[in-house]
Amino acid sequence: MADTAHWAPALPAQWQQAPQGGLSGVSRTWWRSLGSAELDALVAQAERDSWDVAAATARVHQAAASARLAGAPLLPELNAGVEARREDRLGGQASVSGARYGGSLSASYELDFWGRNRSARAAAESAWRASAHDRDTVRLTVTAGVASAWLQAVALRERADIAQSNLRAAERLLQLVDARVRAGAASPLDLAQQRGLVATQQRSLALLQQQRAQAQTTVGMLLGQAQDVPIAARSVMALRPSALDAGLPAALLVRRPDVARAEAQLAAAHADVAAARTALLPRVTLTASLGSGDDRWHRLFDNPLYTLAAGLVAPVFDAGRLAAGHERAQARQAELLATYRQTIVQAAGEVQTSLHTLAGVDAQIQAQGQELEQAQRALVLAEVRYRAGAESLLVLLETQRVLYAAQDQSVQLQLERLQGHVALYKALGGGWSSEVLMAAPSS
Repeated sequence: MADTAHWAPALPAQWQQAPQGGLSGVSRTWWRSLGSAELDALVAQAERDSWDVAAATARVHQAAASARLAGAPLLPELNAGVEARREDRLGGQASVSGARYGGSLSASYELDFWGRNRSARAAAESAWRASAHDRDTVRLTVTAGVASAWLQAVALRERADIAQSNLRAAERLLQLVDARVRAGAASPLDLAQQRGLVATQQRSLALLQQQRAQAQTTVGMLLGQAQDVPIAARSVMALRPSALDAGLPAALLVRRPDVARAEAQLAAAHADVAAARTALLPRVTLTASLGSGDDRWHRLFDNPLYTLAAGLVAPVFDAGRLAAGHERAQARQAELLATYRQTIVQAAGEVQTSLHTLAGVDAQIQAQGQELEQAQRALVLAEVRYRAGAESLLVLLETQRVLYAAQDQSVQLQLERLQGHVALYKALGGGWSSEVLMAAPSS
């Protein structure tokens, strides 16, 4: 089946909440838009060393060999042979004895009247294309996974730095409260509350450090390593990827390798149906052979013999085996058609979800910037008032908590924004094109 686009489900004419103006297209090296040389090196290493990519590449080689194997019956089969044997009498009146030498050359060819062999080859070549698209899907998944895990590790490190800074501030305030308690200007309750806040921030810091180590382990696994990968970057706040041109929804049919894979699998199933249908029809086979034999090597070709034959074989009774095979191929085609359509629906959903995420996060970041600014101002005022005795420790503790939460939330929103861009790059196919597919394996 050359074209399956007409079997695709209906797609919207435009994306909702797609950015407008000053947009860039999706490049095959899309991760470079984040502007990190460290990430560039990690992605290159993942493409080179990932075991998932290596396994997918090996499956492509297997499929290519299967395609060549499926195309072999379209050409004649030629066999040559020589033999040498010795015969002698063990008893009785047998008169044969001595050495015997022989040589033969035979050829056979099945006339592909109904296209069964051509359909089998087409199915195998479509399966090979599906395997190549699957390799590209795996590669895109790995590169997006590395970028997302790297961003997670960097953001956790930045959040840990914020937690460390807030812990130091809380410890300084603890010293101040302790001094005020000793001077009789504060109560033991104030001291216990501040000590509790310090312990809470110590616990939060330990959790963030644990999560960062886990993210580094995830990066290592994607790179094919059984150990953590050290991450040097310390902040995600300065990363500013450019807005992407999402294009038209219909373009997903040629921009995503998983959609191309589902389409190739459907084409292979269509060819399998044709092959199973023609298996119900008669087969015509032509054979030819040339042979000779003698009891002396130098007379081996003195008396050659040849045979030519044509045979017609048609199924008469096979207990429904061939008909069942045809029905099974049809059912497989129906399954893969549903899979193809669902893949397109999922692809469109992933793009739209990413666009919703980016639009929502951008709106949150704008509001959160004001929240952070006011939290910083409130803590400065609360500290001044507390030192002057004009404010209670409870107010100071609350302003500390609000500022820490605002700083941490700022990093989390930036991480969500950056990971949303990674998800959108992946959903749009990561700059993939079917034109990069290698030439079809020759028969």
